[in-house]
Amino acid sequence: LFNSENVNDGDFFFFFCSSRIPGDWSRVGRVDPTQELELTFALKQQNIDLLEKILLLVSDPDSPQYGKHLSLQEVADLVRPSELTQKLVRGWLQSHGITNCSTVHTRDFLFHVLSLCLCLSCRFYRYVREGQSVIRSSAPYSVHSEVQQHLDFVGGLHRLPPKGPSVSTEQQSSKAGFHLGVTPSILRERYNLTSHDVGSAENNSQAVAQFLEQYYHPADLAEFMGMFGGSFEHLSQVDKVIGTQGAGKAGLEASLDVEYIMSTGANISTWFFTNPGRHESQEPFLQWMVLLSNMSDLPWVHTISYGDDEDSLSTSYMMRINAEFMKAGVRGISLLFASGDSGAGCRHMGKGQNCFRPSFPASSPYVTTVGGTSFKNPFKVTYEVTDYISGGGFSNVFEMPDYQVTAVKKYLQTAAADLPPQAYFNVSGRAYPDIAALSDNYWVVSNRVPIPWVSGTSASTPVVGGMLSLINDQRLLKGLPTLGFLNPRLYKLQGRALFDVTEGCHLSCLDEQVQGKGFCAAPSWDPVTGWGTPDFASLQGFLSE
Repeated sequence: LFNSENVNDGDFFFFFCSSRIPGDWSRVGRVDPTQELELTFALKQQNIDLLEKILLLVSDPDSPQYGKHLSLQEVADLVRPSELTQKLVRGWLQSHGITNCSTVHTRDFLFHVLSLCLCLSCRFYRYVREGQSVIRSSAPYSVHSEVQQHLDFVGGLHRLPPKGPSVSTEQQSSKAGFHLGVTPSILRERYNLTSHDVGSAENNSQAVAQFLEQYYHPADLAEFMGMFGGSFEHLSQVDKVIGTQGAGKAGLEASLDVEYIMSTGANISTWFFTNPGRHESQEPFLQWMVLLSNMSDLPWVHTISYGDDEDSLSTSYMMRINAEFMKAGVRGISLLFASGDSGAGCRHMGKGQNCFRPSFPASSPYVTTVGGTSFKNPFKVTYEVTDYISGGGFSNVFEMPDYQVTAVKKYLQTAAADLPPQAYFNVSGRAYPDIAALSDNYWVVSNRVPIPWVSGTSASTPVVGGMLSLINDQRLLKGLPTLGFLNPRLYKLQGRALFDVTEGCHLSCLDEQVQGKGFCAAPSWDPVTGWGTPDFASLQGFLSE
């Protein structure tokens, strides 16, 4: 079925991608060839250029097509692989005895559990990290030349899940009369949400997605709402769990996400997408993306705290994931990703040379990326400054989308004197984040224990997501479509209805040239906090019409 060598025999095989194994994974031994492996075959889709065009039209408030979102069936009709692609790929699999593949509504993914012995000369090993175990090939893979042009990638051979998002806890001293950390009431005070800003539309919903053994406990959510939700109407239970909740301890990340999307987007039906994270072959993030392609009834806002270095992923994989994001956007779904907690990042190129290291999916042009801020005074509700961990920068893979060109070029011109050397970043790449919120010093209840000083863009992302859900609520009550892909409309606001963040820089490479300093906040848009943080009352006024 596959070959692990880059064979050049009349182009009989096609070299697909590298198989770099991150250093935090340890190889513990060869795997028995009778071991089964679940693979995902991503078939080439049709009309991707048209899909992008439709996405931008239905997301542009100045377009007559604005808000005219597609159904899942219409998306399927648009992108479904050609009959030739389906026939060739299925025929290739059948020639190796694989006849019972499952698929999705859009027909652009095939799934099969097969024995490793079918993978010919590919060598498979078991890799472990912090108790997590996966099976992967140790070498690049290739497929028949007649098939390669009909596949984007094969999932389950190489890709190793990244570490979960880094949620930190850092104890700080308190002062009498000052607040002792960020809670739902502090967020409502800072972002101008009243006790009446809660959901009431029956057809509204929101979701968080968790991977890598991150679970929440219903008792934690109930206790959190009991402690911090007394001033506004709210729900204390998740309406739907998609996937399998583990029986172990609650994860701090999962607890944070669900507690803050449900306290900000209060009284709105919430779903929790989860994955056990110990699957021997499949990547949890890919499984979640496939679910979106196969469900006609989905929440309107999804927040995700997940990412990996762009340079650790194949371009074909990222381009296909972008197509999946576009499929969600044209259906009126808003996808929000945390920008990461490594500032500009740093990649060591060798010979003393470094460059910044963008993160994906944060760098995707088809999602809304959320950065992080801190209060100027950590114990008072003051104006906000940059949180030094806030991820941001410029993609090395994706071009700068038209909707942000004017804003980013203005930043590059006005901040020219303070910019890092251009050798460190791609000045023409997709720039992120798009928006921000507080990401420092949160209270979270996890495993029945109230925990203070939890920080990370994993906190800011569900807060922004909850506010967008409240705006969707007002739109739905008025009979208007949901916001969907937010960025084209967000950038046309040009910072209106947002608190501009103009102080502070984020971290980057510790070397002689930049000395740990990445980009800095500036008036209007910047690659640390985007357009700034939401003034909800004003933002709702602009976006609910």
